[in-house]
Amino acid sequence: MASNSKPGENMLWGGRFTGGLDPLMVSYNESIHFDKKLYKQDILGSIAFARANKKGGIITADEFDKIEKGLQAVMQEWENDSFVIVPGVDEDIHTANERRLGEIIGKEVAGKLHTGRSRNEQVACDMRMWLRDELRKIEGHIVTFLQVAADRAEREVEHVMPGYTHLQRAQPIRWSHWVMSYSLAFASDLERLREVVKRVNKSPLGCGALAGNPFNIDRDMMAEELGFEGLLWNSMGGVADRDFVAETLQWASMLMQHVSRWAEDLIIYSTAEFGFVRLADAYSTGSSLMPQKKNPDSLELLRGKSGRVFGQMAGFMTTLKGLPSTYNKDLQESWEAMLDTVKTVSDSVQIATGVLATLDIKPEKMRAALDPFMLATDIADYLVRKGVPFRETHHISGRVVALSEKTDTPMNELTYDQLKSVDARFEKDIAEYFDYERSVEMRSAKGGTSKESVLEQIKVLRQILNA
Repeated sequence: MASNSKPGENMLWGGRFTGGLDPLMVSYNESIHFDKKLYKQDILGSIAFARANKKGGIITADEFDKIEKGLQAVMQEWENDSFVIVPGVDEDIHTANERRLGEIIGKEVAGKLHTGRSRNEQVACDMRMWLRDELRKIEGHIVTFLQVAADRAEREVEHVMPGYTHLQRAQPIRWSHWVMSYSLAFASDLERLREVVKRVNKSPLGCGALAGNPFNIDRDMMAEELGFEGLLWNSMGGVADRDFVAETLQWASMLMQHVSRWAEDLIIYSTAEFGFVRLADAYSTGSSLMPQKKNPDSLELLRGKSGRVFGQMAGFMTTLKGLPSTYNKDLQESWEAMLDTVKTVSDSVQIATGVLATLDIKPEKMRAALDPFMLATDIADYLVRKGVPFRETHHISGRVVALSEKTDTPMNELTYDQLKSVDARFEKDIAEYFDYERSVEMRSAKGGTSKESVLEQIKVLRQILNA
């Protein structure tokens, strides 16, 4: 029957229109090819709405039973992949489910399902339910990643490596301190995510098209059934709001910025020039020409996917900025940005977890990369402890570096007499300060790179995970 109808004639809104749609406009307007992912949320929302309409006397108990059983049958078809989408008729998941419900239980009863409800609230409800559930899965992936990081940091806390600023060797640090530097950034992302979920998990169901529901529907009952933590309190705002998508995209961009920088460090550390880490074969590829190559494709893809997420966020924010109040079809653009970003972030965190769990570290390479010049600050600190003002000690330490360069002598091999020639306040105990392990252990204030400080950071991280 659908194939003999004019395009648009069988749409939920088709009664107003008699001329039919341009076939290209039909496909341009359709969202079924991507919003079908939300079939479960759409059906659960419809059951909750029908139940509330039963309570309000809009439908009978018998009609509700038929609607509920019919919708459960529709869900079963989606789950066993037997649901047949009708092109040109099923423009979105809401239309498809209601059309199929009518075929199963009859259009007269199925036609009562939509009483008092608008697709404007329906789509917002579906999106919020789906996004809430997916973000909670991502939360679990981030927790797993951070548990791996905490375990590695604790297990490998003894190893010392160069720390960098401007990609130049700066001061000695513990490998675990580097691990925790990113882990605590990801922990902040985790805390932000938990806040985002709270704002996503608000119910728009019962807002109608924009003005509210005329049948005194019990919005609290529906919200509780669907697992929402509260209501959106203004019906106009409830159907227009896509801030929950925009905020998710912004949050995802922040996370992926951290993922990208983390990946960049590991790409550098895995090069032959550094050799601090070696990726597992499961997260590497080879060259089509050069047999010796082991490419960090997993990390490069993580770095690259960040740009994809940034683009989705910027594109959707541009879509939102000029919209007038309540619902506009432009908001359909939120679907693909949301779906793509959620998948990209979910996959990326899981890949990052695999990389971190399986890579090998090369402590001997890390230690070999340490340079006595990295102890220049320790020389300045030594003189501070002798009562010399820091601004003066900084200058003195710089002169020691210059002497080392001029004589082509490693700084830790300068004689005591050479050091005394720079400043008479050097004493023989200065030799104790040319020690990388001592250097890291001196940074013992909270947040520093001493062993005790790093272990404290790990403890703080685990507290965040268990919050």
